[in-house]
Amino acid sequence: MTKVYKPLLKTLKLTYPQYLVMLVLWERDAQRVSDIGAALYLDSGTLTPLLKKLEVLGFVERTRSKEDERQVIVSLTSAGRKLQAKSQSIPACVLEASGCELPAVRQMAAQLKVLRSNLVAAHV
Repeated sequence: MTKVYKPLLKTLKLTYPQYLVMLVLWERDAQRVSDIGAALYLDSGTLTPLLKKLEVLGFVERTRSKEDERQVIVSLTSAGRKLQAKSQSIPACVLEASGCELPAVRQMAAQLKVLRSNLVAAHV
């Protein structure tokens, strides 16, 4: 998957993991680091360097929560919001590269979610 995404993301100056973070933020802006980590199944040790790089690129900003200073809130900048428009063609390009029809991809995604849930439940 990352080999398919790499040339598509190069023009956006994003790596695949950074793109995943941006997808989470495009769905809902201003999230706690822990919530982004939960959505992507990443721990803060893995996520923090990604967020720092996205901040250096000017796509996000990190601020301390006013309610709880232990929490860091990650928000999109205007550049980060503009990047979403530039990324609109990526899913269609990946779908085309897969050689699959959209219903089949959706079915596989649903099966993978069940598999992930089962593995998480078994590991707890």
